[in-house]
Amino acid sequence: MSPARPLKAVLFDIDDTLYSTTEFAETARRNSIRAMIRHGLGIDEESAFRELKEVISEVPSNYDKLYDRLLRRLPASALGNANPAILLAAAVVAYHETKFRELHLFPGAHALLGSLRANTTLVIGVLTEGLEVKQAEKIIRLGIYEFLDPRAIFISDQFAISKVNPKFYRRALDTIGFAPGEVMFVGDNPVTDIEPAKRAGMIAVRRRGTGKHGDLPSAVPPDFEIRHFDELAAILRTDFGLPV
Repeated sequence: MSPARPLKAVLFDIDDTLYSTTEFAETARRNSIRAMIRHGLGIDEESAFRELKEVISEVPSNYDKLYDRLLRRLPASALGNANPAILLAAAVVAYHETKFRELHLFPGAHALLGSLRANTTLVIGVLTEGLEVKQAEKIIRLGIYEFLDPRAIFISDQFAISKVNPKFYRRALDTIGFAPGEVMFVGDNPVTDIEPAKRAGMIAVRRRGTGKHGDLPSAVPPDFEIRHFDELAAILRTDFGLPV
């Protein structure tokens, strides 16, 4: 039997890796549209949702004025006598209420993180793309902060480096002080997760699922592919000799 490979850290992407960002975002946006209609928006749900998806396709991924832009592009007849501030507030409240109810880790993720924290000396962290406050909020809402090493929380906005750039991954490696081959990165997007992690020399695990990046081809193959976190646990036991 070959000796276990050395592993000192596991870093996770957040969106569509630890939880279903794609599914959550659609649910939250639909709830926001329904709330706006209840408060006086004069347009049917499907038409409003199609218009919102057009807005999303036309602005940067971190754009934070989606509903403002939606209302500005709708005909005046859709607003009628409704107060735009009330419509916006209704949308924001509905979105955040959806966070309280439906922001949950994928099955098996919590158990795996807990086992890694309790039974190994691994550094556990996240490496994620997005605005620092939004991504930090996800860490808290998902209940994963207790499992993370505070030194290993890497949010692209804090470093002013996009996640597609291998420099971001190298910065993370320098911060935690491990060689690339001693660090595993788990992500879903072949372009912004797998390819740059591999170019940085890390062990890359692709989580395939129902998210928007699930079927994207990868120019650089990952070291492992999983669909469920029990599969990752098996890899950590079999290939790396970890008691999880």
